[in-house]
Amino acid sequence: NVPVRGFVGDGRITPVMDANQPGVESAPFVVAHSSSRQASVFDNGLPLAPTDWIADGRLANLLQTRHSAELTGLPVTPATDNLIMTGPGDGRSLDAMVASTERGLLLTCLWYIREVDPQSLLLTGLTRDGVYLVENGEVVGEVNNFRFNESPVGLLGRLTEVGAAERTLPREWSDYFTRAVMPAVRVPDFNMSTVSQAS
Repeated sequence: NVPVRGFVGDGRITPVMDANQPGVESAPFVVAHSSSRQASVFDNGLPLAPTDWIADGRLANLLQTRHSAELTGLPVTPATDNLIMTGPGDGRSLDAMVASTERGLLLTCLWYIREVDPQSLLLTGLTRDGVYLVENGEVVGEVNNFRFNESPVGLLGRLTEVGAAERTLPREWSDYFTRAVMPAVRVPDFNMSTVSQAS
C-alpha cells in the first residue's frame, strides 16, 4: 500500500467533491468522454461518493480510477464535477474581511495558472478582473495586475482567515467547470513576483 497522508496546511479548510451538494449538484456517477491520467472510460457509470481531498490538515485522497486504485492499493476516488471548500464555522463575509484589513491587496481572480515545479506544486499565473488596494478597512483604489509564483501547499499553511463559502465561477475553467463553492481567504506574503502588463 502507498501512504497518502501528509500535512497540507493547518486544518482550516476542507476541499470536498460531492455530487449531491445543494446548489452545485452534478451527475452522481462517473462521466468520462475519454481516458486520461485522471479518468477512464471504463469507469463510466461508477457511483460517486463524497470525497474529502484534504481533511484535518492532511492529504486525504488522490484522484484514483479503478485501475490506478488497484495498482496503488488506494480507494477508488474519481473526480466529481464540482468542488466545495469550507472553513471552520460560519466565516465572515468578504466585506467584513476587507473592513478588518489594515493594508493589503484584494484579488478577485487568478488566471493563466501553470505548473512550474510538480514536486513542490509551485504554480505561476496572473491576476485579472481587478486588483484593489485596501487601506484601513476600505478599498481606496485599483492597482496593476501581477504575475504570482505560489505553491498552494505553502499557501494553505499560511492562511490566517477563511471567510464564508459561497457559489463562485472558476475563471480559468469557466468553459467546462462551473460548479464551485469557495470562501475568500486571507494570506499574508502572497508572492507577487512581477508586475503584469496585461489589462
